[in-house]
Amino acid sequence: MSFAVSANAYDRFMGRYSGPLAAVFADFAGVTADQRVLDVGCGPGALTAELVRRTGADSVAAVDPSASFVGAMRERFPGVDVRQSTAEAIPHDSATFDAALAQLVVHFMADPVGGLREMARVTRPGGTVAACVWDYEDGTGPLHVFWEAVRRLDPATAGERNMVGGRQGQIAELMHEAGLVDVVDGSVAVTVEHSTFDEWWEPFTLGVGPAGVYTASLSPEGREQLEETCRDLHPSAPFAVRATAWAARGRVPQAS
Repeated sequence: MSFAVSANAYDRFMGRYSGPLAAVFADFAGVTADQRVLDVGCGPGALTAELVRRTGADSVAAVDPSASFVGAMRERFPGVDVRQSTAEAIPHDSATFDAALAQLVVHFMADPVGGLREMARVTRPGGTVAACVWDYEDGTGPLHVFWEAVRRLDPATAGERNMVGGRQGQIAELMHEAGLVDVVDGSVAVTVEHSTFDEWWEPFTLGVGPAGVYTASLSPEGREQLEETCRDLHPSAPFAVRATAWAARGRVPQAS
């Protein structure tokens, strides 16, 4: 499993982007101080931290299938209700939350429509379900340079290009299938500065996510070749990575 890693490894790899993204995504979802909110696929807590800042720990719950992430979450956020589960089987009663959010998670769900439907089940009628996934289609996601380098060296490797939710409008389509109404399609973006190439590259060697698994699968020579190809594709350091995620939010319909 590509997320059977420590919370610190994930923080170093994706947290540098998901942390800044959390505030922008929470704004998109319309999270306010008076809400009870669920973070689905919380990982080690990038979005959870933002939700706690806005609503207080007692108003936040979180779920994730990774035991290491759940353990880290319970240490980092002792006031948050953190449980180990998948998005498709959320261990909460129906209509418990005002909003359920999934940041950078839909593309890893075994059943994305089922996961969004389950998020809607635990959200009150009229409440909000929101999700976002990095852009894997148009080259504006944070891992674009890495996968472009991979394709130059190994054209048969698709990388994350075909992952669910990674193209414009796809999350909104999934929300419609899940029965949500008043669906709004959009995007959210952050810019992250990197002081050196090595600071950008090193987290790819930690085995996190599909990119980390791919890097770990290479021989030492292959890894060195991939690193040099990435270096050639990047501008001279320092450089900034502009990272865009497709986003959508929908409303849970009122009972008829």
